Amino acid sequence: MTEHEFTAELWRWWARDEETGGAWFFVSLPEEVADAVDDEAGPRKGFGSVRVEVTVGASTWRTSVFPSAEKKTFVLPVKKAVRTAEGLVEGGPCAVRLRTVE
Repeated sequence: MTEHEFTAELWRWWARDEETGGAWFFVSLPEEVADAVDDEAGPRKGFGSVRVEVTVGASTWRTSVFPSAEKKTFVLPVKKAVRTAEGLVEGGPCAVRLRTVE
C-alpha cells in the first residue's frame, strides 16, 4: 500500500467528564490523504474503520482510523504512550507516516 506523510494538529475529544476518565487525542487526516485511504481500504471494520500502520517519530504501531462526520475526514487516535514518548502536546503539530494494512 501507499505510504502517506503529513503533519496535522493534535486535538482532544472529551469522551467523558474529565473527573471520571480523561480524554482521547486524535489527528485529522488531510482531505487528500483521507480520500486515498478510502480508495485503498478493503472491507471496512467496525464503525467504518480502516486498519493502518502509523509512525510518529520513533514510535510505530498498528491501529485504525475512523470516519468522522463532524470533521468530514478520518481521524487517527494517538495513544498516551506515543504522545509521551514523542513529546506531543494538545494543539501542537504531529508529523505522521501512515499506510493502510489488511
